[in-house]
Amino acid sequence: MYYIVFAFLYLISLLPFRFLYILSDGIAFMLYYIFRYRKAVVLSNLLQAFPEKTDKERRKIARKFYRNFIDNWIETIKLISISKSSMNKRITGNFDVFHELYSSGKSVQLNLAHFFNWEIMTLHAGINQPYTFLTVYLPQSSKIFNRLIIYIRSRWGNPQLPSSEMARAIIPWRKKQYLLALGADQRTATPADAYWLNFLNKPAGFVKGPEKFARNQNIPVVMMTTTRKKRGRYHFDYFLLSHEPAKLPDGELMRQYVRHIEKNIQLQPDLYLWSHKRWKHQWEKEYEKLWVDINPPMGIKPELVH
Repeated sequence: MYYIVFAFLYLISLLPFRFLYILSDGIAFMLYYIFRYRKAVVLSNLLQAFPEKTDKERRKIARKFYRNFIDNWIETIKLISISKSSMNKRITGNFDVFHELYSSGKSVQLNLAHFFNWEIMTLHAGINQPYTFLTVYLPQSSKIFNRLIIYIRSRWGNPQLPSSEMARAIIPWRKKQYLLALGADQRTATPADAYWLNFLNKPAGFVKGPEKFARNQNIPVVMMTTTRKKRGRYHFDYFLLSHEPAKLPDGELMRQYVRHIEKNIQLQPDLYLWSHKRWKHQWEKEYEKLWVDINPPMGIKPELVH
């Protein structure tokens, strides 16, 4: 079955971008107006993030989000057959920080967030900087989809490390120079064991793993600003977040990470993944020792803060 699905998607990937975006427009229209896919979640998240905007302005962002959301997957299908030269004509990035760090002999951790198109970013970065690009992925329940994603992400040699076996999978690379990409804005599964801080006007829990790994290995941490010039044309501006994270107070790396995500969202809000329930876990007084923000929890009753 995998080969049937792969062959079908490969043929679709050969279609010109202009045709694929027409297809994307049709699917996005149906998701927003007919199927209303997670529409309540999207609009609720946008209200939380942008209370100062009018309902009309938030709905405009939502419509752009749905188009970008489908573009993300249409563009990912295109990655099945796209050439390196074609990708580099469309996608640009500032990779100076990686070349500087590589010459110093250090490995690097890249903290990612769910901005479109993260699949293009990983494939593009893998061929435009000197490191071996290690990507940590969440194994999918669908074996077909899981195999397809691994194929796309590793087309040009990027090793894939399953998050469920991260501790073991990273061992062969410990004594080599690597660039490790970690998604750090996932909703934590265990709110009682998370970093808590304000995110877009409300307390949110963030997984501790990315900061803990960077501090334990004491490797430089890099982030990026994502912008989309137009459809299929992205720019990724990479910058150093911390050179020696082990010297930072616990939680400081995450605080800087979250503040930058907020800035990137303000820059182009329709590029962020608004369909996931970022604030599913509510702030509780018992999490007080997990609070790492310099400001108190926003929008919380005083008796729940201290």
